[in-house]
Amino acid sequence: MRITVDEEKCCGAGQCVVIAPEVFDQRDEDGIVVLLDASPAADRYEGARESAGVCPAAAIQLHEDA
Repeated sequence: MRITVDEEKCCGAGQCVVIAPEVFDQRDEDGIVVLLDASPAADRYEGARESAGVCPAAAIQLHEDA
């Protein structure tokens, strides 16, 4: 799995950080998502998928075949 984020779409809701803090963080100054791990280990896939699913701005893209 490979993860990409679109910072322009991010609205700073922070749900991704709550669900998968090992994969996502937020910038202190504006709350925009920071991708910590673009190629997470398999045990982090579930959190990444859930984060992408709940993102209100659809700013997280998962590339499952990567």
